[in-house]
Amino acid sequence: MRRSKLFNVIMASVSALSLAACSGSGNTETTAAPETTTEAATQAPATEAPTTEAETAQAQGPVTYDAKGSGYGGELNLKVTIDGDTITDLELGDHHETNVVMDRAFPVIRDRILEANTPVVDSVTAATFSSYAVKAAVADAMTQAGLEVENITMATAGPEKEAKALDDVTADIVVVGGGPSGLAAAITAKQANKDAHVLVVEKMDILSGNGKFDMNFYDLINSEAQKAAGNEKWTVNQVENFIEAKSTAGDDEARVKVWAEQENVLDAWLRDMGVELDYNYGAMNHMAKEDQYAGEVIQAGMEECARELDIEIRTGTKGVDLIMEDGRCAGVAVENNDNESYSIKAQYTIIATGGFCSSKELLAQYAPGYEVLNTSNQMGTTGDFVKVFEANGFKLEQMDNVRVFPNIIVPRRDLTGGADLSLLVNKEGARFISENAGGLNLGTTIQAQTDGAAFSITDKTGYDSFYRIRKHVGLGYYSEGATIGELAEALGIDPEGLEKTVADFNAAVESETADELLGEVASRPLDAEGPYYGVRVEAANHMTKGGVACNENAQVLYEDGSVVEGLYAAGEVTWQSGGYSQSVAFGRVAGEQAAMNLQ
Repeated sequence: MRRSKLFNVIMASVSALSLAACSGSGNTETTAAPETTTEAATQAPATEAPTTEAETAQAQGPVTYDAKGSGYGGELNLKVTIDGDTITDLELGDHHETNVVMDRAFPVIRDRILEANTPVVDSVTAATFSSYAVKAAVADAMTQAGLEVENITMATAGPEKEAKALDDVTADIVVVGGGPSGLAAAITAKQANKDAHVLVVEKMDILSGNGKFDMNFYDLINSEAQKAAGNEKWTVNQVENFIEAKSTAGDDEARVKVWAEQENVLDAWLRDMGVELDYNYGAMNHMAKEDQYAGEVIQAGMEECARELDIEIRTGTKGVDLIMEDGRCAGVAVENNDNESYSIKAQYTIIATGGFCSSKELLAQYAPGYEVLNTSNQMGTTGDFVKVFEANGFKLEQMDNVRVFPNIIVPRRDLTGGADLSLLVNKEGARFISENAGGLNLGTTIQAQTDGAAFSITDKTGYDSFYRIRKHVGLGYYSEGATIGELAEALGIDPEGLEKTVADFNAAVESETADELLGEVASRPLDAEGPYYGVRVEAANHMTKGGVACNENAQVLYEDGSVVEGLYAAGEVTWQSGGYSQSVAFGRVAGEQAAMNLQ
């Protein structure tokens, strides 16, 4: 199997770092204890001043220190090489940060620290906790070396930069947003017109939005994995079957047809760039492997492909307004992390900035009630262009339509659940709502429990039934117990209450009586013997489904339904009934249409 080069590099780097971390400090270069000043030295002539720790370190030459910081996932280990008072190298060791974030963020924060020769630098946006861990570890190493360094906090940042207005730049196509839909648009545009100057701006310091976290690439048809699995509904007359399946989803008929046609070729398109989704688990759901998420492979492959195609990518650059000339979009105004502002003039502009799950203000305005929930989406989903769309008279649709994910891990925010059987209980060990419940009601009901706490409980059979739970247990996110009582103790739940709840549930299942909360007879009882697994969860806003209206060609529409010339949009910034793969599909549509119409 051919993987993308970027993915192979990432995996090789992680393996090398793991081996380095396992070698132990005894096999690594460490500093000797600082030389102490003897009494004789203190009585020496004034021309022979006492040797300071920093001077001692400088005389020794480069020294590598084992340093630690605390990040999103816990302890992070870093090897910091200091030569005198100069930081010369940072090597990442064992850590518990999310790899799809750390693999992208560490090179950025490393370069910033080495260039500034201090950990007092800006954190990598979309990797704030991980950046803090690295900066704190560097400060730890500097302290060991006897160098002065200010106290590092989550708010530590580099010097404030003076505002500057730069000259305009030009491109044939500018894509605003470097997530799944934005990268798909840029790649497809460049593939359709190799001579086009395609420029991507992304406000975060790393690419790929929420897509890099996604387990499932769903709604895919005509895939090699489906063919291998004999999944004929989605490999024979698959386009027609897809159109029928999505006929009531809410997208208009013309868009559903284009969506189906795109899903029909997505697997081949991804495989051409080395991305192989080889695990089809029922219907249209896909992972890279049975034990590997789709998103990490897809996004690594698209990032590599974009660079191989010489697509210009400017991270840390936020789109703030559209340049409108006589009703036509002529580009975008941007601001970057260096406090520089300028305009990008382009024949065509593609907006792919995501939704507004991370904006309490916009949620309160457009989807009142949902602002009380946290979000599982990435921090960039702040709806930056919603007000721009409104100001220009563009049509917005389904703005109150929000998808709530029922179980995310507290406080990590990872999506979890999916076991064939799980119980949802509170701190008293009691069930309080149907395990099939969802939406805003589930979220607010959880918040109404003692301490706003709820816990998802499953057993070995549930553990075996779904990879996501096996992954999270392996990462230590779940508590475990040989008995229900042990699990309750580990989670801080009343043991007697949980034991009674499980006994009552099992009795109802075995007697085939309908459970008053579940509303139906459960498929099986909880295992009679352990191990048992549990984790604190909450329901969270996962996607805002509403957004700017587009036609089947991904062209943005005015309120009256007419086309906004020069402007396309794709992904969660638009109204779409689907998710990840639909974002990629209409990103491709936008890129292809823009490239085809270049003058």
